[in-house]
Amino acid sequence: MTQVRSISIGVWLTRGSRHETAERGGIAHFVEHMLFKGTATRSAEDIAQAIDSIGGQLDAFTAKEYASYYIKVLDEHLPLAIDILADIVRNPAFGPEDIEREKKVVLEEIKMVEDTPDDLVHELFTQGFWENHPLGRPILGTKETVESFNVDSLRTYFQNAYTARNLIVSAVGNLEHEHVRDLVAEKFGSVAESGEAVGEQAPRVVPKILIRNKELEQSHLCLGVGSYPQNHDDRYSSYVLNTLLGGSMSSRLFQNVREKRGLAYAVFSGLSAYRDAGSFTIYAGCSNEAVGEVVDLVVEELRGVKNALVPDAELQRAKDHLKGSLMLSLENTASRMSHIARQEIYFDRQFGLDETLQGIERVTAADVQRVAADLFQNGSLAATVLGNVNGLQIPRERLDLD
Repeated sequence: MTQVRSISIGVWLTRGSRHETAERGGIAHFVEHMLFKGTATRSAEDIAQAIDSIGGQLDAFTAKEYASYYIKVLDEHLPLAIDILADIVRNPAFGPEDIEREKKVVLEEIKMVEDTPDDLVHELFTQGFWENHPLGRPILGTKETVESFNVDSLRTYFQNAYTARNLIVSAVGNLEHEHVRDLVAEKFGSVAESGEAVGEQAPRVVPKILIRNKELEQSHLCLGVGSYPQNHDDRYSSYVLNTLLGGSMSSRLFQNVREKRGLAYAVFSGLSAYRDAGSFTIYAGCSNEAVGEVVDLVVEELRGVKNALVPDAELQRAKDHLKGSLMLSLENTASRMSHIARQEIYFDRQFGLDETLQGIERVTAADVQRVAADLFQNGSLAATVLGNVNGLQIPRERLDLD
């Protein structure tokens, strides 16, 4: 991207929380924290000062199937950026005192989710939806698992996971490919090739109805069904379906739940897609008294998109919204860097923007209806409600989608 003066560069690990055992839940996320706590030659403060002194931004996150460490810097500082990234992902110190201190930090992070109801309701929903499967477990782990971590368990995990086979380096901005490649070869060329192999088993969806009472001003609800994995042939149709149901301000759920009835401030739908599974979820925050009405409205919308073809104008609006938001996001070096890394993880190749736009444009009203019929089957809808709803009952037939 020669029109910018910056470079975003990330080191991506193709291991996440789904690759952990139950006893080691949260270790991928904990190791991510520890990589910022210093290396063999740099303290945590040295790392922070080195980044601040060039006006850069350094961050990281752990997801279900990958983790990422990325820096955004001015193009002239690329060598230092790669040097710092290589240092933190190759030479973490894992100091015992740092580990004990960081346990407190992560336990506060877990408590923060408990105190953030719109996050907590998604966590509860996922745990029930993919019951007894690693995809259903929280990325942060639990109090018990986090407290069990020690130098040995973290080092063992690190040595098995952070290997050449599991690492991708993705860079976008005002750069020259050969220059980046030479710097990466210099700093990462000697990474051990392979560690421990992990098996992946596809999850089975459990359409539970879970109601948890919590003293809150508002009730939070999640409704969802199983969806497609990342590389499914119908993925573009499912993106369009999601956009017109709850992915934009003109979507059916936003218009009917918020604009026409004023029942919720936040209401939206979203897709999560993994290697071998996916979920389509709808979230709403509403008054305790309105929970039943919101559930009924959501069910009505899901049935509606199954039973009738989407009008042409609405279909085109959803497609244009999708294409526009994708193109706008790709003007940003950091989101384009993430975009190409995820394509490498899931597809082993890069999709040109035109190929993606054509995939969206090809979706027909019949495709949307067919995918809706496939996903919104009777008995497939799971529901989680969190709030001050003592005594609330949602009978299974209330979630019937036929």
